[in-house]
Amino acid sequence: MTATLQAQAREATTKGELRRIRDAGRIPGVVYGKGLSSPASIEVDAKELASLLRGHSHAVLEMDVPGSGVQPVMLSDLQRDPISRKVLHIDFHRIDMNEKISTVARVDVFGVSPGEKEGGMLQLILHEVEIECYPKDIPEVIKIDVGSLELGEHLTVADLKLPEEVEATQDPDTVVIAVLAPQKERSEDELEAMADEAEEDRKHSEAAQAVEKG
Repeated sequence: MTATLQAQAREATTKGELRRIRDAGRIPGVVYGKGLSSPASIEVDAKELASLLRGHSHAVLEMDVPGSGVQPVMLSDLQRDPISRKVLHIDFHRIDMNEKISTVARVDVFGVSPGEKEGGMLQLILHEVEIECYPKDIPEVIKIDVGSLELGEHLTVADLKLPEEVEATQDPDTVVIAVLAPQKERSEDELEAMADEAEEDRKHSEAAQAVEKG
């Protein structure tokens, strides 16, 4: 297991009771999935949860689930207040460590590209990459070395150096990062086309994640 998160059983269900839980520095949630007799209502410490979200939010967690004992779980969904962005509710799903799962891994860029030295702009288009692997093999980050990227060049999902046990599930031709020519050298039509392409990639990624959750 890569991390642990303490959970307590929760009886509260009304809006007032849930508000009191949040005011006490805790977040209500639910754990569900194969291997559990029924979904478990829980509450977790807001600071512990915030620490998890800042770090490896897609890590496998070890959680003592009320009524089911210690189980391997992963974060599956969270609800935020649309204005304050504070977490209101969180869902975890119980996983089987012996079955491959679909998840995402964060991209971490290092190095300085020759294209940047020539005045180009490095643009990270995908901040996370969709992958499939066994839970124990989920990488904390996928490192991308941009030290060889020239002006106008890019890297796609197919170019990523993934651990042998990890497989990318997105379209191999999806652009992850690119070195763009200075904007003053680009026409308005080119900039608009680039923005449309980035938006299309974002929509595809969101659609794929929605299907996976469904």
